[in-house]
Amino acid sequence: MILIADSGSSKTDWRVIHSDRRISQHRGIGFNPYYQTSEEMAIQMQDEFLMKLEPEIEEIYFYGAGCSSPDRKSEVSSALKTVFPTAKIIIDHDLAAAAKSTCGHQPGIACILGTGSNSCDYDGVQIVDSRPAPGYIFGDEGGGGYVGRKLLKDFINDEMPAEIKKELIENFHLSNTVIQEHVYQKPFPNRYMASFCRFITEHKSNPYCYMLYYNSFQDFFKQHVMKYSGYTEKPVNFVGSIAFYNSDILRKAASDVQINVNLIIESPIAGLTLYHQEKL
Repeated sequence: MILIADSGSSKTDWRVIHSDRRISQHRGIGFNPYYQTSEEMAIQMQDEFLMKLEPEIEEIYFYGAGCSSPDRKSEVSSALKTVFPTAKIIIDHDLAAAAKSTCGHQPGIACILGTGSNSCDYDGVQIVDSRPAPGYIFGDEGGGGYVGRKLLKDFINDEMPAEIKKELIENFHLSNTVIQEHVYQKPFPNRYMASFCRFITEHKSNPYCYMLYYNSFQDFFKQHVMKYSGYTEKPVNFVGSIAFYNSDILRKAASDVQINVNLIIESPIAGLTLYHQEKL
């Protein structure tokens, strides 16, 4: 049996291709070796769904955020080996998953807009160019953490509509102290900031919330897509919840700068499953 994972900072989608070609699935916690040690990931991988599979899994294909360097790949591989000691394990980064799922065997630009953000130029076979992805402090333009940070900063500085601030206080018991505690003292501040995107999406008919996304997407285009050669002629594809649930704003922001958005999907896991199923 083959186990496939598409992992971001917030969640991991798992798919199992059984020997009779049946597919089973599971959604669990996210992993990112930039923010977690191999030991921390290993503990969180002691998931009942995964533990039950251990005797039968022969190959694992793990596509994950933060898995671009050999050292980070090794950390994830070590964590997986604590659950699957005899399986063949191949680690690749989430950009490869985005490109295979959205571009297939055709050239294009593949982008990720989830908790974080990333992008690459794909020639139909491999990634030929990519932009730096320095994480939520220096990058992640257009991602959930980036958009949520803008909201929280405006809350602190009282630079948002009164009705939006009122709802945030009522729904989240939000205060400047609470925000600073979560961002500076608790783990995974990027997840915390991104968690407010559901609220922003639900209120995107409000011009303030709409523009939070619109301006963040424009920042992403400037720092990523517009840096690739011939970007106006290539199809630009997206994966990730932020892109998927705000596709109307994303397409408008792209059209305004002559970017041709093609496919927008929430998760690349279905495409990855088909890709690896072909090998059986």
